[in-house]
Amino acid sequence: MMSTYVEKKMMVPDNIVLKCLIERLSKLDCATKGWVLRGYPRSRHQAEALTEAGYAPNRVYFLDCPTDTIVERLSLRRTDPVTGGQYHLIYNPPPSLEMKRRLKTNPKDSEGSVDEDVVAYESQLDELVDYYSTAQTVNADQDPHTVFESIESLLVKPLPKQSLKPATMD
Repeated sequence: MMSTYVEKKMMVPDNIVLKCLIERLSKLDCATKGWVLRGYPRSRHQAEALTEAGYAPNRVYFLDCPTDTIVERLSLRRTDPVTGGQYHLIYNPPPSLEMKRRLKTNPKDSEGSVDEDVVAYESQLDELVDYYSTAQTVNADQDPHTVFESIESLLVKPLPKQSLKPATMD
């Protein structure tokens, strides 16, 4: 269903994405163990549709990070086509010069592509922050391990008595 859009490098329509998400989130493992979405919803409309479908998240985190740090982290990611290993030229460099020479960059990790994604994200951010009024913001302008620990510490805290409720448009 989505492959046609992906192959043509087109945005997958919201209704198709939501249908796929609902199908996956309704499976037993998600119902019993929970689920994590990264990069979705991207707009208030998607957030509302997810909630209306009965899948409002009980926790939402926004990672706050300057654009230059985002570009550095994403544009310096590399993949080894031989082993499939993933590397970062600063945080997790390849172990040898031979391997470094054969590393490939995913086109979506180019600086231009990352910049476009950041602009798109920032254009929707205020609406998402407004919708998920009890969401927490994490300072992501730290080393990746510290960011992970910050998120982990928030995840292990018990949920509040009420689950996360979206803001209403009164």
